[in-house]
Amino acid sequence: MPAIQRSEFALALNQIATERGVDPEIILESIKTAILAAYKKDHVVPVIEALAEEDAEKEAAKYTAEINSNTGETKIAYEGKDVTPPGFGRIATQTAKQVLLQKIREREKDAIMAEYTKRIGTVVNGMILRFAGSSIIVDIGKSEAVITPSHRIQNENYYLNKKLAVYIVEIIDDEKRGREIMVSRTHNGLLEGLLRREVPEVAAGSVVIKAIIREPGSRAKIAVSSDQSGIDPVGSCVGQKGVRIQAVIDAVDGLEKIDVIQWSNDHARFIANALSPAKNITVELKEKEKLAIVKAPKEELPLIIGKEGQNVRLASKLTGYNIEVEGIDAPVEVQPEIAA
Repeated sequence: MPAIQRSEFALALNQIATERGVDPEIILESIKTAILAAYKKDHVVPVIEALAEEDAEKEAAKYTAEINSNTGETKIAYEGKDVTPPGFGRIATQTAKQVLLQKIREREKDAIMAEYTKRIGTVVNGMILRFAGSSIIVDIGKSEAVITPSHRIQNENYYLNKKLAVYIVEIIDDEKRGREIMVSRTHNGLLEGLLRREVPEVAAGSVVIKAIIREPGSRAKIAVSSDQSGIDPVGSCVGQKGVRIQAVIDAVDGLEKIDVIQWSNDHARFIANALSPAKNITVELKEKEKLAIVKAPKEELPLIIGKEGQNVRLASKLTGYNIEVEGIDAPVEVQPEIAA
């Protein structure tokens, strides 16, 4: 009977067993199961189709497959008697090869997924490969990743071959598609990862990102601090002539205005900073109510509140205080939204 050449079969078997840390016998059992299934499909099923289900199962169980671990030669037995049909060696060989290739692909995918598991919470470069319904499939190097609708910037233009940075959120197990890498364009971690790329002081840890609040595709506020003397955390992130923060903005398609804010343990000062670019602000805190009453010259009020209340809303989320702005006809109170 034709058989898989020893060198090819043994090499593939040993490679899989060693690299996956699996007993070779387990792999051989997988091959035998696949070969037996191939035999039954053509030679057993047509014979037992007329039998009752229980009798058919008993009859099918009488067939077994045997495989030579050195040569890969396979035989089919019925109650211990060799019933291998002529020419079945070619089918057995192809089936064994398919099983081995499948195991190799599984090993490679396992290794890739293990690598990306370590990279969860980081930013990687990607390119749009195709659209799958409302989701986007992105090439991220050694694997593909998925951007679901909730992780898309709604006003961003997505098209084939577009290059974009994405944040690795998690790896999930899908019953139909297997393991999938989920990435995001809306996660706060995307901005943090982009800042680490563009700002050496952030990458080195001398500038610390304390908090990020985003309305993806519109505006974001990032609070930064540094304990090292001589380092301006805001200036470091903005860069000379704004070149560093502009690189981050460009990476989100130029859609998001980003305010970089000086963090402070003094809550009143932090709130005033968070309301940037407004100036000449005084803040009165009511800690029990977690309320900040903000007063400023009338000409600063439009900047404090922002278009459709966006500036004060983001500042409220960033600081965790309800912010009440005084100076117009009536106070305007903004409740901070609790992140999901």
